[in-house]
Amino acid sequence: MGDLLTPSFGQRSPQLSQSAPLRHSPQLSRGVAADQRPIHAAGHAAGRAAETTARPAARPAALIASEAGGQRAGMPENERLWWRIWSLAPGIGWQRLQCLLASFDTLQDAWGASNHDLETTLARPTRMGQRRFEQLLHYRERVGPEPLYEPASAEQRRRWRGQGLLLSGDAAVPDSLAELDRPPVALYWRGRGSLWPCLRKRQAVAVVGTRRPSRHGEAMARAIGRALAEAGWPVVSGLAEGIDAAAHRGCLEAGGRPVAILGTPLERVYPRHHHDLQAQVARQGLLVSELPSGAPVRAGHFAERNRLQVALSCAVVLVECPSGSGALHSAQLAWQEETPLWVVPGDASRVSAAGSNRWLGQGATPLLEPADLIEQLGPGPLLRQPVRPAPPTGSAAAFRPRATAAEPLLQREAALLAALGSGACLDDLCRRLCLEPGRISERLLQLEVAGVVRSEPGLWWRPC
Repeated sequence: MGDLLTPSFGQRSPQLSQSAPLRHSPQLSRGVAADQRPIHAAGHAAGRAAETTARPAARPAALIASEAGGQRAGMPENERLWWRIWSLAPGIGWQRLQCLLASFDTLQDAWGASNHDLETTLARPTRMGQRRFEQLLHYRERVGPEPLYEPASAEQRRRWRGQGLLLSGDAAVPDSLAELDRPPVALYWRGRGSLWPCLRKRQAVAVVGTRRPSRHGEAMARAIGRALAEAGWPVVSGLAEGIDAAAHRGCLEAGGRPVAILGTPLERVYPRHHHDLQAQVARQGLLVSELPSGAPVRAGHFAERNRLQVALSCAVVLVECPSGSGALHSAQLAWQEETPLWVVPGDASRVSAAGSNRWLGQGATPLLEPADLIEQLGPGPLLRQPVRPAPPTGSAAAFRPRATAAEPLLQREAALLAALGSGACLDDLCRRLCLEPGRISERLLQLEVAGVVRSEPGLWWRPC
């Protein structure tokens, strides 16, 4: 009788449920053949935005079960908790969870399996190394043979439900993530849960690029982030150095909602000097990570987040990156999935723009001005939810309008102001924007009359 009350691994306790297995349909690849004819971003962006807007409304944020992302209809609570237990196990990802579900009736049965049965299921077919398998066994021994009762006790619920957590079967998880070849097993988040309905409908725009941009690239990313925020679009990026950070800062300055997909656990800040920026994104927007608290960080995690950035967005903007940059992976994913891809043209002589410029030759849409992107996308899902802008800093303060009437001009000339930076001559502006001197001079005159820029000797302009 004692064995029944204290089961060991490889034995089933009569107290444990005989609940139906948690099944997942085979995942369909969202990619298309690389040699298929791509969709031109300018012609496709409006259609994608309209399509996402026309979808049925997402479940209200109030149904995101007390900051933990409510359960999918028909999914018993214990099944969700078992998924949570297994998601924290060392070496267990989407593929191995599917192996467990295929070999055992439920994840609960898999937990109670013998070491030999687990090894047969995981170590050999999925090539789990001996060291990793021993870590899994140690985790199972530490958690214990019966971590859940049927039904779960209040203490067990508190232990395994987690805060700011979405699991694969939760209703708030975007369908676009479930359709990936390798969906995330769990998503840990911090910030405004009210943004999940937008992400479920892919009503966001990703801005990606190099960690070491030129001044023009960084200014352009900031202008794009600001323009998207002013139009009501959440801005998705990775909170990395360079283009990512510039896009997030521009979004924050305009009072927008940035969404940062991290390659680290939520409590880690990388790079370290982004501590204030990451905290501000958490307050005003959303932080998302696949990694649980305390998980070790590998270089591959930063590349793996690219698929999430693209899957959550209706368009991708590649600002500037060299050949071999990780941002090119995001561009490739967007291209394969026929997600509109915009590229900011860069100086052909700059190594930092070699990778992004190459996409222009492959059919990506050039983005000369942020206003062009907004014109194609239309108003975003947050346009009717104004928020108080964060105080402007640095060069953004120089472009603060002197009067409300200047707002349309600033938005229309965001690309020119980004190219101007802290000051530039006419020849530099012509080269950066690939425009005729007469056209740029006319636009500079309008900005000068509005008190936004001032001219200096030698055909030189600076922000006022």
